[in-house]
Amino acid sequence: MDSADRRLIDRVAVRLLPLLAVCYFVAYLDRVNVSFAALTMNRDLGITSSQYGLAAGVFFLTYFAFEIPSNLILTRVGARRWIARIMVTWGLLSAGMALVTGPRSFVVLRLLLGAAEAGFFPGVIYYLTLWFPAAARARIIGGFMAAIPLSTLIGAPLSTALLTLDGRAGLHGWQWLFIIEALPAILLAGVVYRVLPDGPDDAAWLPPAERDALRTLLSRDAASGAGGTVTTLRAVFADPRVLALCAIYFGTAGLIYGVGFFLPLLLANQGLAPLTIGWMATIPYGAGVLGAVFWSRRSDRHRERRWHTIIPLLVAVTGLLLAARATSVATAVLSLTLVGWGTFATPPVFWTLPTALLTGTAAAGGIAMINAIGNLAGFLGPYAMGALRERTGGYAAGLLVLASLAAMSAVLAGITVPRSSAARGHAAA
Repeated sequence: MDSADRRLIDRVAVRLLPLLAVCYFVAYLDRVNVSFAALTMNRDLGITSSQYGLAAGVFFLTYFAFEIPSNLILTRVGARRWIARIMVTWGLLSAGMALVTGPRSFVVLRLLLGAAEAGFFPGVIYYLTLWFPAAARARIIGGFMAAIPLSTLIGAPLSTALLTLDGRAGLHGWQWLFIIEALPAILLAGVVYRVLPDGPDDAAWLPPAERDALRTLLSRDAASGAGGTVTTLRAVFADPRVLALCAIYFGTAGLIYGVGFFLPLLLANQGLAPLTIGWMATIPYGAGVLGAVFWSRRSDRHRERRWHTIIPLLVAVTGLLLAARATSVATAVLSLTLVGWGTFATPPVFWTLPTALLTGTAAAGGIAMINAIGNLAGFLGPYAMGALRERTGGYAAGLLVLASLAAMSAVLAGITVPRSSAARGHAAA
């Protein structure tokens, strides 16, 4: 891209990314704030470690079931309407988590929340392909996905502070946490509906000349092969490269959610109080923000995807192995900081691979399929952590399972992602 193209891309990014990143910030916070609620909710309701792990993970079963249909609907009705609908539904159900009375209702509400949120993340990833060429996608997706660690960086001390409202108006602190943290999703849905354009043709803030320039840039991207070679939904389900990407993301997602749902409990295992846990949790997630933003920019700058996917996975594996043997607060935080950097540096680079391979309807369905199948590990990771904690009395075995998943993803990336993936725009050999 020349300097004029880069200025145009930056102009579009400044207009779209802040709103999308804030929405994802809220989405992820509402998805994993249960990990902080668990510090007191599990005790109040008599929920065991395995019951908690099961309920945290079943979110991804309905998320999986509704992911592809949701993304296909988005392509029909437009991003503005569908993303706003998703946000209202998940906001209401997230607030409804305050009504949990025991393990059964906990599982039911998590299942409903998974169905409500299905399609948001892959919908946004697909939406970004309508605006940005392949060469710029790692840093664009990195800016968007920095919302994941940032949500916990900010949300961790906020969530643990909300737990101190215990007893106000007859509610537990964890009930206040769910109610208060659900409100932004409902309010932001109205903003999305009013201001988010469905695509470049609807962007009134782009002058006609810049709109034409963006169309030309994206058309040139497609003509070069960077726009994707898999074009039909039927081809998505048979293409071995897509299936390989599903497997790579399976290990990555298991890492994200296995640690995400248990990080506060891992720190509590070191004898820390809830408020201290909230502040300590900002360290691994602060490293995650840096990983998501700067590693993705480095990948774009060097036009390299293979090692930029493998290296952070190996860093995360190292951190998990150290965390499994941690015997002090300092070693636990240090090892989890390595895990945080590796966990969140991986996805922005990874998501350039399917967006380079898929186009059109195949992009909407294929991105949703990769995310859906990958996120089944969002069920496996938390469930394994909870069940093994109950069986062994510690978290080491669960952390080793997560390390195995991440190592599998690193090996598969080494086998399937070509050295020149960024330059050629193809996801797998």
